[in-house]
Amino acid sequence: MTLITRRSVLIAGTATAGAVLVPAVSATAAPTTKKASGTRISVGSGETYTVSATTRVSELSIADGGTIAAPDGSSLSLTVDGVETGQLLTATGATATLIQAGTYRGDVVLTVAAANEVTYETLTFPFRQAVYVDGDGVVKDKSVLAAVLGGKLTDAYAKNVSITSTGECFDGVYVQDATYTLDRPAISLTGNGRCDFAGYGAAVVGDGSSTTLVVDGARVDNKGVVRTTVIANDGANVIVKDSVLRARNGVLPADYQATVETPYMESVPWMLGLDGNVRATNLIGKSTKATYLNSTIFSETWGALSVEGGSGLKLTAINSHFGNTGEYGYGTYAIGDATVRVLGSRLDVGSYATIIAGPAAVVHYGDSTGAAVAALNTELELGLSKAELASIPARNTVVNSGHFGYMFFGAGQLTLDGGTVINSDRATFLNKGQQTTINVDGSQGARLNPRDGIILQMIELDDPGPVPVNGKMMNIGVYTEPTGDPTKDATFDPTAVHTTDGAATFNSIELKGDFYNGMRKGKNMVLTFEGSRVEGVISASTAKHRVSSIDASTFYELGIVTNTTQAAVNNGAIVQLNSGSTWTVTGTSYLTRLALAADATVRAPRGKNVTLTVDGTVTAVTPGQTYTGALTLTVA
Repeated sequence: MTLITRRSVLIAGTATAGAVLVPAVSATAAPTTKKASGTRISVGSGETYTVSATTRVSELSIADGGTIAAPDGSSLSLTVDGVETGQLLTATGATATLIQAGTYRGDVVLTVAAANEVTYETLTFPFRQAVYVDGDGVVKDKSVLAAVLGGKLTDAYAKNVSITSTGECFDGVYVQDATYTLDRPAISLTGNGRCDFAGYGAAVVGDGSSTTLVVDGARVDNKGVVRTTVIANDGANVIVKDSVLRARNGVLPADYQATVETPYMESVPWMLGLDGNVRATNLIGKSTKATYLNSTIFSETWGALSVEGGSGLKLTAINSHFGNTGEYGYGTYAIGDATVRVLGSRLDVGSYATIIAGPAAVVHYGDSTGAAVAALNTELELGLSKAELASIPARNTVVNSGHFGYMFFGAGQLTLDGGTVINSDRATFLNKGQQTTINVDGSQGARLNPRDGIILQMIELDDPGPVPVNGKMMNIGVYTEPTGDPTKDATFDPTAVHTTDGAATFNSIELKGDFYNGMRKGKNMVLTFEGSRVEGVISASTAKHRVSSIDASTFYELGIVTNTTQAAVNNGAIVQLNSGSTWTVTGTSYLTRLALAADATVRAPRGKNVTLTVDGTVTAVTPGQTYTGALTLTVA
């Protein structure tokens, strides 16, 4: 192969052979203290063989106890017939990998590359990647080009390339502070990764505030612990279009201990009511953006589109189909002050459309109207042409969840509008003791369809939290259901609206379902209805889990409760029926405040009557009035 200048085409290969863009030296050029003969390398037990430069042979044999390594400051990767292979982590929780003992035959290339060390919190990860790109283009000295098959690779784009790995912690493409396009890549990584907060073991990583990475027409199929498909980090702008991304669980090391210490975390914290050890994507860092347009993204469990620690993060899905192929998992995750927008998309999720972990997350589900997409094109610098914008059909969003609609694990703001439809087996909104601002606008046809008949459920946070063990926070806590009646907090007013309450506003919508505040400590459920009709029970309640104790083996019981309506203690239920609103009361409801506009109505189902008592006194329900105290509405 003739090497040509860096600014032009780097690879024009075939689908059957890898391209090595640094000189391949013979095995005899390697240190002669180890067995080397012709096109074969043999490393005996107890021996260490140092490969000084990229080497191609027909056979590599490493005996048990033998080691093959690169010089200090370099990494060593093994490919056989263009597939990265043979590399495993040296131990559970370790960062380094080592080529394993065995015999490898075929087109065997040992690539010596410059180190790409990435530090995340307390650990430094020695990255190896098929393609490394910086502001000047592809960096051959940091790339394992023997793992890049077919297509064309240039300093500006890669087209129709194929990257396959069966070793551990090998990345496909790593883009650092550069503008780059991946056009129709096929990437398959099988075997465990190590840290999806750093992207160690991911198919594609876009890193740095100067990065604009476009992934167009990609096919990524990963299987392994934290073997993520796409990572956007540290201010990068990652745009994924017309792509299919799939991540399947791997097998955790037998001695792995579940933890929330993020440098060591390789499985989802079960306290979220989830299981699994790989999420399809992750968005991290400061002011990072990730947008998924007309794409399909699925994790087996855990999560499809994740947002983790950082600030100013923006996650957007437009006209995409995403979720989980397994029983548990979420569509999106919103933490910190992240902004998460889902427009014109379909979600098929195991557990939740979104987990809102706050404390200032903003989430919006709506339609992919032309105006909305054009505005995002400008805000997110998507680079879509007028023709591309015109070709994007306006669609509504549909969520199908096997458990809940949305779970508030922290404070946050959620808006549902347009023609958004939320179908869930359990409550549409599960609020675990958090401050919320929920806004549902049904004027364009939005609908909420909880199959268990509960629209909003408030409960105490049932996360037992991690437990400190030898200086690390481990996921071995146990949730125990509280016993006895809650104690009245004399300092908390259940009839007043507080900024820390769980609030929800429903505009121009017809609702059929119940609303329960099962909190034990001071937090009110504040419901406002604008031009809406609601049919169901709205009440303070006692909420009990199906089991009295929940640990990692019964994680799926989290959030699942039964309600018994009763008078509020520290869990007020406040209802504001504004103009044009009607509440049809279907069962005994205990409120602490009821305010009616002049044209608002409270009624019973046909053939029945509703009775209001205020502090034990039967009181007429009169439009335009406000009632406070111990309110009980009964239907007979």
